[in-house]
Amino acid sequence: MRDYLEFEKPLREIEEKIEKLSAAATGGKASSQNDIRKLRAKLAQAEHELYKNLSPWQRTQLARHPQRPSTLDYIRELTRDFLELHGDRVYGDDRAIVGGFARFNDRPVMIIGHQKGKTLKERMQRNFGMPNPEGYRKALRLMKLAEKFNRPILTFIDTPGAYPGIGAEERGQAEAIARNLFVMSRLTVPIISVVIGEGGSGGALALGVADRVLMLEHSVYSVISPEGCAAILWDSPEKVQTAASALKMTAQDLLDLGVIDTIVPEPLGGAHREPVAIYDLVGKTLTNQLFELLDLPVDQLVAQREQKYRRMGAVTGLLVEQT
Repeated sequence: MRDYLEFEKPLREIEEKIEKLSAAATGGKASSQNDIRKLRAKLAQAEHELYKNLSPWQRTQLARHPQRPSTLDYIRELTRDFLELHGDRVYGDDRAIVGGFARFNDRPVMIIGHQKGKTLKERMQRNFGMPNPEGYRKALRLMKLAEKFNRPILTFIDTPGAYPGIGAEERGQAEAIARNLFVMSRLTVPIISVVIGEGGSGGALALGVADRVLMLEHSVYSVISPEGCAAILWDSPEKVQTAASALKMTAQDLLDLGVIDTIVPEPLGGAHREPVAIYDLVGKTLTNQLFELLDLPVDQLVAQREQKYRRMGAVTGLLVEQT
């Protein structure tokens, strides 16, 4: 059963009418079949108009869709021989981050990503994709292991952010994230990151200091959630749509700003509508990007990565409309 978001309700109404007419039609009456064809044409037009003119807040809702493909889905469909590795060798194993060796296009790689979970039980077990310090330290351990064996690193980003609990802060959440940023900037193997859903703040960036940063068309990547931004700047949850627009968090915004390198187009309605198609597109894009990076000498690879992030510090001006 398809889950509809709030802004998709007009589509649900049309689809329900089609279902009722299809169930009531008997004997293939010409009048009924004609009505169904008209409704299907109306639905196709409505979908095209809706999804081609999405607001940043609507894209955020799509990025959070519960049926959206997850890191483990991409690992299952794009790789083989995945060997998941556990633990940070300091405190424990954080299930909000998964990672391990795998073969991508018959090439050994290290894959690391956030995992939110599908069912409520699994989401609770994986802390809704919000890692603790041990999750980032596990990711760091796997990155160093990849460098030791000269394996490219692929990361999949999908998190509301790092877990803000007292225990996480006591165990060094900020230091764990900062160390990942420091180490990733200097790793001597190619790194490609893909934002497949939410890219929330430092919790996402801890896996995102890469040579190539890709975003799915309806994913988002920001320093704070729209809800958090609305609460801080306007002290009002009603300003969440204004905040989403001001944050410049969509794939197109970030491509224009030079924060990301490539946008992976999604099927009409989002990645969850046609997962097989999005697996194919992501796989092809990763293949092309990795092929380019593997040809670079190590010194040039690291130097280009450093220059990439230094360029992002240039700011010419910022205006947030007060409404």
